[in-house]
Amino acid sequence: MEQVFKIILVIFAVGLIAVVLLQKGKSAGLAGAISGGAEHLFGKQKARGLDLFLQRLTVVLAAGFFILALVVAYFVSN
Repeated sequence: MEQVFKIILVIFAVGLIAVVLLQKGKSAGLAGAISGGAEHLFGKQKARGLDLFLQRLTVVLAAGFFILALVVAYFVSN
């Protein structure tokens, strides 16, 4: 059972990396890092279409990865 969870964890990790790399950058440079974060936080730019799908998929994969990491850690410790 532990091996199955480890395999699923690796699949989630690779999927999460792929989804993050598929997303386009919000802004460029240091100025974009400062103002881009504020725009994203306060919702001035709404994601649509593929961007919205990738954003939601990232959240789902990250949550799944976190939960699976806890489950694998539990199985390894026992």
